[in-house]
Amino acid sequence: MSEQNTVEAETAYGRVSGLAGDDCVRFLGIPYAAAPAGDLLFAAPVPPQPWPGVRAAHSLGPTAPKPPLGGRLGEITSDPDIEGEEWLNLNVWTPDPAGSGLPVLVWIHGGGFTTGSSAVPSYDGTTFARDGLVCVSFNYRLGVYGFGYLPDAPAPANRGLLDQIAALTWVRENIANFGGDPDNITVAGESAGAMSVLALLSREDGLFHRAIVQSGTAHLGQTPADAAKVLAAVADELGVEPTVEALAGVDTEELLKAQNDISAEVSQSPDTAKYGASTMASCGMSFMPVVDGDVLPRRPIDAIADGAGSDVPLLMGTTTEEFRLFVVTTILVGWNLPILYDKHLKAYSVPDGSWDEYKKGDSSTYPRNAATGVACALLSDRMFRIPTYRVAEARIANSAAPTHLYEFGWRSPVTPNNVQVKIGACHSVDLPFAWDTLTLPDSLKLTGPNPPQALATALHRAWADFARTGEVSWAAYDTVKRPVMTYARDNTATNAVVEDPRETEREWWDGHPATN
Repeated sequence: MSEQNTVEAETAYGRVSGLAGDDCVRFLGIPYAAAPAGDLLFAAPVPPQPWPGVRAAHSLGPTAPKPPLGGRLGEITSDPDIEGEEWLNLNVWTPDPAGSGLPVLVWIHGGGFTTGSSAVPSYDGTTFARDGLVCVSFNYRLGVYGFGYLPDAPAPANRGLLDQIAALTWVRENIANFGGDPDNITVAGESAGAMSVLALLSREDGLFHRAIVQSGTAHLGQTPADAAKVLAAVADELGVEPTVEALAGVDTEELLKAQNDISAEVSQSPDTAKYGASTMASCGMSFMPVVDGDVLPRRPIDAIADGAGSDVPLLMGTTTEEFRLFVVTTILVGWNLPILYDKHLKAYSVPDGSWDEYKKGDSSTYPRNAATGVACALLSDRMFRIPTYRVAEARIANSAAPTHLYEFGWRSPVTPNNVQVKIGACHSVDLPFAWDTLTLPDSLKLTGPNPPQALATALHRAWADFARTGEVSWAAYDTVKRPVMTYARDNTATNAVVEDPRETEREWWDGHPATN
C-alpha cells in the first residue's frame, strides 16, 4: 500500500494508520482493551498497553472464541473466525478523519451471546460513512468467557457487557480524532446486540445519546442461581469443577464444544427444572447478561419502566416472522403436530390457549397453514414483538424522548431444509437491508437472488437519519393509535404506517406475566 493511501489518527494509546478508499477511511482492528488472556481471561477489561510509533490498522482484528455455526444455519449465515488473542478490538469507518462534529453510529453484533463478531461481511461500515456518519463496530467476549457465571472470578458475571462498556468509553474518549462527535453517539444492535443495547440503556451510563434496537427484548436476565446451573452443566460436560482455575485450564476448543452441546440442549430440549425459569424466560439462551445487582442491577424492562434511559430517543424494530430462523433451519421444521411444541411453549411461559388463538389469526400476514407456521407466529410475538411493544409502552408515561417502532415484512425465498419451507421474514434477514449491503455474496445467501434494493434504501435511510438527528418520518408510538412503520407490508413493495398491527394478538398478551 503506497503512502498516499494511508491516513493516520491519534488514540489515547498511540497512533494508528488506516486505509483510504473512495468513500471513507477504514481503521480496522484497533485494540480498545488489553487481550483477555491469563489472569485477565475472567476479569473486567483493562486498557491496552500503549504502543510506540504508528500501529497499522489495516485488517480486521481477532474474533472472540466461538463455536462454528453448523447445520443449515451455517449455510445461510456467515460467522468468520480470525485467530489471535487481542479479541477486544474495534473498527472505525470515517468519511473524514480530519473533520469534526460527524454523527457516530456504534454497532453491537448479535449471535445469542455465544457467536457472531464485527467481521461479518454484511457489517461493512462503508455504507454509513458514505452517508456522512462515523461507524464503529467491535468484538466482545462471548459464551463462558463473556457471560458464564463464576462466583470466584475477578468479574463473576457480565464480562461481555463490561467489554461493551469499555468499547463505548473508548469511542467517547477517542472518536473526535476520527472526525466524530462524542456528544452525538447512537448505539445500535440486533438480537443479542439489541438486548445488550437495552441492558446498557437501563444502566444510564451516559455513553450514548440515541439507540436502535432490532429484534431485541428487555425481558432478559438470568438470576445468578440459574446462570450457575448452566455453567455447572458445561463444567460437568468437561469433567471439571465450575471454577476459574479449572475452566482456565481447559483447551478452548473443548470448552467451546461443551458450551455448544449445552446451548443446543437448552434451546432444542428446554428443561426449566434443570436450567431455571429465568434461562427459559429469556428466549431459551444458555448464556446472557446476569442480574447480578452490580453490572446489571435489574432486569432492563423493570429499570426502563421506572424511567431509565428516558432521555434517549429509541428506534425499535422486529421482523414479521422472527422465529422462522430457529425453526426452518433445524429439525423443528418437520414438526407437523401441535403437541410436539408443548414442551417449548411451557418452558417459554406461553399462556394456555395461545395455540388456538394464533391458529385462527391472519394467514395473509403470517402463514398458519401448518403447525410450524402457528408456532413461529406465536413464538415470534412471545420472544420479540410483544417485548418490543412493552418497552415502548413503558416509556410513554415517563420518557421525554420518543420511541419509534417499525416492522420488516419482506419474505426471503431461501429454503434451508429438505422440505422446501422458506425462511421468510425471519430473524436477521433485515440486516443486509439496514446496512445496505445486499450485493455481497454473504448477504445473498440469506436473501436469495435479486432482493429489492429500494427496500434497503428505505430502511438504511431510516437508520442513518435517526443516527444523525434522532428523528424518522413517522410518529412516535403511543397507546391510542399505536403507529408502526411496516416495511414491505404483506410482502409487497409498499412501506406504510400501520396502526396497531394484529391488534387481537397483541391484546392476547395483556396481563400475562410472560411479557410484563
